[in-house]
Amino acid sequence: MAQLLRVQNFGITRDGIAAGEDQSFEQPFGSAVDPGELFAWAVATASWPNRTDPGGSRGLDDYFTRDFAHNIGAEIMGRNKFGPQRGPWTDHEWRGWWGEEPPFHTPVFVLTHHTRPSFTLSDTTFHFVDADPATVLEQARQAAQGKDVRLGGGVSTVREFLDADLVDTLHVAVAPMEAGSGLRLWESPDELLDRFHLEVVPSPSGVTHHLFWRK
Repeated sequence: MAQLLRVQNFGITRDGIAAGEDQSFEQPFGSAVDPGELFAWAVATASWPNRTDPGGSRGLDDYFTRDFAHNIGAEIMGRNKFGPQRGPWTDHEWRGWWGEEPPFHTPVFVLTHHTRPSFTLSDTTFHFVDADPATVLEQARQAAQGKDVRLGGGVSTVREFLDADLVDTLHVAVAPMEAGSGLRLWESPDELLDRFHLEVVPSPSGVTHHLFWRK
């Protein structure tokens, strides 16, 4: 069985925006995008990992939330997803947005032109790699030990791997909101139809799930 490169639960607005350009420590998604609104569909599900109270929705949204970690052996992300710093590292104490218990539970490969030593938090090890997408994917596949690799974002990283024709499946959750400006995944999902099949599934929560798989 081939190891797939999968984009999962990737949230964008109706106008194709995944994040604002002015990301900061206080606003990880930038000022143009409210992550609480963007991912409200997932937070409301029974399988949301940070849920502290019983209940939550079932059905389609819950399936995608529950399936997030299924058969994933490694993750690739861009540096902008790892943290707000740019350029050479000035604070090696910064070890990601997620605290001492990151939600990945796999090796994570962070794309950056400014490498730093790997480190481990709980059962997640972060590696900082300056390489082209195909090379990083090969490293991640080896670390995944036969399982699939998740491409976690941000949007520039997803676009880079799409442009390199390395993505096998793509799940995009389009939230019922507009940002107006920011980092855009697409002008229209039709842009990907030369390489992917597409099924569009609306959810009662208001989000619309776009499911792409390679032709």
